[in-house]
Amino acid sequence: MDWSVSAPGHRSARSVSSRRTLRYGVIALAVAAMLCAYIVTVVTRANAAETLLSQGKPTTASSTENAASAASNATDGDAGTRWSSAFSVPQWLQVDLGSQQSISRIALNWETAYATAYTIQTSNDATNWTNIYSTTTGAGGNVSLSVTGNGRYVRLNATAKNTQYGVSLWEFQVFGGGGSTPGSCGTANAAQGKPATASSTENAGTPASAAVDGNTGTRWSSAAGDPQWLQVDLQSVQQICGVTLNWEAAYATAFSIQTSTNGTTWTTIYSTTTGTGGVQNLSVTGNGRYVRVYGTARATQWGYSLWEFQIRVGGMPSTTSDTPTSPSASPSTSPSTPPSGNSVLLSYNKPAVASSWQNDVNCNPCSPDKAFDNDPASRWATSSTTGWVDPGWIYVDLGAVAQIKQVVLQWDPAYAVSYQIQTSNDATNWTSIYSTTTGKGFKETLNVNGTGRYVRMYGTQRSNGYGYSLWEFKVYGTGGNPVQPPAQPADPTFPANTLVWSDEFNSGTNVDTSKWTIDPGTGQNGEIQYYTNLQNTRIENGSLVIEARKETQGGRDYTSGRINTSNKFSLQYGRVEARIKVPKGNGLWPAFWMMGTDFLQGRPWPYNGEIDIMEILGRNTSEIYSTLHAPAYNGGGGYGQKLSTVDLSLDYHVYSVEWDSKRMTFRVDNQVIFVADRETVEATRGPWVYDHQFYIILNLAVGGDFPGPIDASTPFPSRMYVDYVRVYK
Repeated sequence: MDWSVSAPGHRSARSVSSRRTLRYGVIALAVAAMLCAYIVTVVTRANAAETLLSQGKPTTASSTENAASAASNATDGDAGTRWSSAFSVPQWLQVDLGSQQSISRIALNWETAYATAYTIQTSNDATNWTNIYSTTTGAGGNVSLSVTGNGRYVRLNATAKNTQYGVSLWEFQVFGGGGSTPGSCGTANAAQGKPATASSTENAGTPASAAVDGNTGTRWSSAAGDPQWLQVDLQSVQQICGVTLNWEAAYATAFSIQTSTNGTTWTTIYSTTTGTGGVQNLSVTGNGRYVRVYGTARATQWGYSLWEFQIRVGGMPSTTSDTPTSPSASPSTSPSTPPSGNSVLLSYNKPAVASSWQNDVNCNPCSPDKAFDNDPASRWATSSTTGWVDPGWIYVDLGAVAQIKQVVLQWDPAYAVSYQIQTSNDATNWTSIYSTTTGKGFKETLNVNGTGRYVRMYGTQRSNGYGYSLWEFKVYGTGGNPVQPPAQPADPTFPANTLVWSDEFNSGTNVDTSKWTIDPGTGQNGEIQYYTNLQNTRIENGSLVIEARKETQGGRDYTSGRINTSNKFSLQYGRVEARIKVPKGNGLWPAFWMMGTDFLQGRPWPYNGEIDIMEILGRNTSEIYSTLHAPAYNGGGGYGQKLSTVDLSLDYHVYSVEWDSKRMTFRVDNQVIFVADRETVEATRGPWVYDHQFYIILNLAVGGDFPGPIDASTPFPSRMYVDYVRVYK
């Protein structure tokens, strides 16, 4: 349905048509998601095919900072683990490739503690070393080095560092091999039907996927602001040789074409400030799994809009990537884990004071303590009547003097462009330990060094005409008087194989009410059915049947069924799957999804979080949607993906999500629909609000804003069949 929304940071936004906002009765406070781009340029990799030689090989180092930062972490293929050295130079890290190899490239993924001067060396005996690369001006970040050398052992030898700490690498990758030279540029559109995402969408009718569907009558359009981007996942690293942009009237005058192997670190392969719109055929040269158009200046007062975004590839695709399969992708300046083994969260549930705070219908209450409650769905905001001014500030009392090592800010769209992090022992005299005039919002992880009982964010320039607002303000270090937040359950190991709950629908004649709660009533989002109390559900031939009928009940002309596990079963983390056969027909809307259980205690949607495992529209049963909804991204702006596949109405298919504290992976059968990585969500969309209990929902809706209306061709009765629902840990 159409929601009249208020965005965080106090302001009102125009009404939008939501793709799916909520099926469970509650008035939602939708939040506009505003995106900034974080771009790091790396050396363009060679076109030749190559092989990753170092992953999982024996790795040693001159020293380690602690047991958690072992040398092997830099070659394990996990961008969330790292090697870090003692706090001195020189330091080295070396990998044994097992046999003599030809070395063609080195990829370094530095943590904030990087080397400014270092060499890359090779050896056949780990004693006599040959330099194949050397620099005294290292800048950290992601670095790709084209080299020429041979050896069994490859070593990074650091001789100067940028911080008072040691040197630290998330990943140290050694590549070798040759391969064929690129061929001519192909003519096929490599982007068509591939997963596409965007910084924003104007409304539910202009999704990112519309620019890669091969249909010049559909389009993607963005919000009216700069910058904006559209990216497509080619699903393997390719040699990019051509791009075609078919602009709608709302085109970009300034934009770039960028490629990436990991969706985080981008290389510009084309740039212009004199774009003229229309159809642009661009010859480019680059490599990447991800390709995006990144707009920085609009031709009109509207956003950006593309009928089609086409990509041509040529030559032999590379066989490796600079990142592991499931990277911890974050454009923050450093990871959000404490910077050293003895640092802890100091700010949880500590007293807080702010320059002002909001308490009205749009934010009730957005008091200072909400930034320190370890709840990513609550926030502090400056007053909507007195707080839209500079400066604006918030501070926390740690209870005693502490050594401050790291500050993590999860901003609402009302963020600070210019601000300082300050410390004090008396909350009167303040010392700045960090300062910036280029704040980007979203999640900012700041490695700092300071001492004080009080820690303050002191904002001097706002990002927009509203105030300042933080979902989370976390302070890490030693000392203080910390209170530990409640422990979270351990992440499951996937593939999970311990069955913890299921319904096989093999017995009885109707829904087992010891497992399921019946949820009668009318739906939301413009749905036209009435959900009955067990009249539209039954067990038949080992399946649950949810049947939509053309009949009058509850003031509606159509009926259907909706059930959930509220107050019966809930979970935090695991694999949730169901084997389902969906109906076909205009206006039909089968779904398998989950809601945060705090909704049952009165927390309004979308602050409780929503996980849509499967939504299919009866008008096109060859497409499946998987989506996340949260305060900062929901309804038509939810974070998700559409996958085009076979006609899903012809047979049963298994729909699943694997969910832990780091990411969610959505699949149909064994095909990945969408991977939602926590660090990426926090760095590009807003808070991750899924670390708590959720319950499961099954329903078949009729009509609504997302599936559109029924018509004379819609069959009634229509049936959704569920073979089983299973949960594994």
